[in-house]
Amino acid sequence: MNIPEKLRYTDDHEWISIEGDIVIVGITDFAQSELGDIVYVEIETEGEKISKGDVFGIVEAVKTVSDLFMPLTGTVEEVNSDLEDNPESVNEDCYEKGWLIKIKLTGSPDELDELLTAEQYKAVIGD
Repeated sequence: MNIPEKLRYTDDHEWISIEGDIVIVGITDFAQSELGDIVYVEIETEGEKISKGDVFGIVEAVKTVSDLFMPLTGTVEEVNSDLEDNPESVNEDCYEKGWLIKIKLTGSPDELDELLTAEQYKAVIGD
């Protein structure tokens, strides 16, 4: 299982890359493998401020649909438009080509402290 040390994680299987006040969000290698072949990604929240824990989109796989949960309070600045035509990018390269959204943080800095390290996330998934 690929769990990069440089990223932070949530119990809901999102990964977070912090680059100043912009945060890139995607789903983890574990999540994409559990979902199976992803056929559709729907994120219609660009420009919206969304609170931590609220749904910001959905991922549809061959056999299931899964909500995507906001890992931190912020405004959705950008949605990965490549996923519209190539949702399988999430399966193929979830940490690079398959990222989902970029957000500008607007919540409490304390929210960052609640994110999991790679080691803590490995414990969550039993790896």
